Amino acid sequence: MNLNLTPFKEFSATNDWGMIWPEIALGVLALTLLIVELFAPNLRRRWLPRLAILGQIGILGALLIGFDSFQTPGTTLFSGMIEQSGLTQVMRIYFLLGSILVSYVGLVYLNKQSLPRMELFHVVIVVSASMMLLIQSAHFVMLFVALETVTIGFYVLVGYNRNSAFSLEGGLKYLILGGASSSILLFGIVMLYGAAGTPGLPGASVDSMQFSQLAAFIQANPDNMLVQVGVTLVLCGIFFKIGAVPFQIWIPDVYQGAPTPVTSFLAVSSKTAGFIVLIQLIRGPFAALENLTFPLLSAVAIMSILFGNIAALSQRNVKRVMGLSGISHAGYLLLGVIALVKGVTWAPWAVVFYLFTYMIGAFAVFAVMAHVAGEDDEAQELDHYYDLFRSQPFLSAILSIGLGSLAGIPPLAGFMGKLFLFIAAFQAGLIPHLIVAIIGVVISIYYYFGWMREIYFRNWQFPAEAEANTSAVSKRLAGLHLGLTHRITLAALAVLAILLGVYQGFLGLWPLSF
Repeated sequence: MNLNLTPFKEFSATNDWGMIWPEIALGVLALTLLIVELFAPNLRRRWLPRLAILGQIGILGALLIGFDSFQTPGTTLFSGMIEQSGLTQVMRIYFLLGSILVSYVGLVYLNKQSLPRMELFHVVIVVSASMMLLIQSAHFVMLFVALETVTIGFYVLVGYNRNSAFSLEGGLKYLILGGASSSILLFGIVMLYGAAGTPGLPGASVDSMQFSQLAAFIQANPDNMLVQVGVTLVLCGIFFKIGAVPFQIWIPDVYQGAPTPVTSFLAVSSKTAGFIVLIQLIRGPFAALENLTFPLLSAVAIMSILFGNIAALSQRNVKRVMGLSGISHAGYLLLGVIALVKGVTWAPWAVVFYLFTYMIGAFAVFAVMAHVAGEDDEAQELDHYYDLFRSQPFLSAILSIGLGSLAGIPPLAGFMGKLFLFIAAFQAGLIPHLIVAIIGVVISIYYYFGWMREIYFRNWQFPAEAEANTSAVSKRLAGLHLGLTHRITLAALAVLAILLGVYQGFLGLWPLSF
């Protein structure tokens, strides 16, 4: 029997492994860390975590050096499974930066815990590589496999602190609700696959999971009921990943229970991956469904902005505050996606810029939280930051800049991020959305500045009471010593938050293929 190998040869012709070398390098680094720990256990506490961070910095440097080679948009690889563009290249840099910062926060966190060390860095690196593949997906099989790799990694990370009931509870909740969201997403994909593969319909496709072929089918059948239901279910699955209402129920408990580095990973990188996938779908296979996606995204954005900000007002646990405020940030980011739906072509750029400003502000806050926290970091309250300015003025300054950026206070980066999104929304004619967003920003100032009040103003207004109520946390913080590496890292985040707020000229170097 003669075996026809022609299709396999055609498929292998597009398998350019060199184009995904950063993801391969991260996988090799993750395996190397485990092997070195196995054969050199004496290095595990001090040197291996630093090796993990330095290895990622090296990969990031190499990626930046080769940045210009990815300026040509629409490079399709692996038989249409992966498509690279200027956007995906920028976001690969983003996820590497996020992974490095998560590893840094993890280093601070693990120094206070009696937990395994290398496993945390290993899983973070693998999940980051999976996110980089996820945002390059041009096929639903690739998208789902990469997404589930990310999700399974987070199942491990959320419940990483096995000594904490909060962490175990958060891990269980994330497992159950994450499984439900994956089922919803998969059901939507299957419905789209079945509809687009029906021979009797115009534009039927042989490979209906391919984004380009699915786009042609949806263009020919925008009113098909199966298509509309399938797209709605896919979007609902993504709403869970970005923490948007009404799929936000998991966020407060999971954010509180997860270790601080994992909370930062969920708040920044996981949310970002969901938004980039959403942008790829909205301007790709779902582009012809404006009548469906516009009202759906609008309702989710408005509810997320209002719910996140209002729910955060009464919170005292700082990780819950960050989680609920993150819901409102998801709402702001959805304004950029809606503007894209309405034809504002530069809206993805505004979304990406906002994501960078959010990463800087959020990691500035989470890094300070990791330094302030004790062994029970899930129990951090606003009261723990009482008298922080007097005991740790440097940490107070970094935290204030981070919170100010998240609140959108000029001249910090967060202000410019919101401004670009609001301009895109205005050009799209989203006036009601803008009114809700501005109300949300005003509300958020209350709880962000309430956190700052604990740091500064309470001491100045009530010095006698402050002296009498000096807690064990304050005494411990007074003896906290930050090394040079910690100060440089935190200062770099603060400088970036200020620099991006006052100057954005270097952004002209970004690819124009967004």
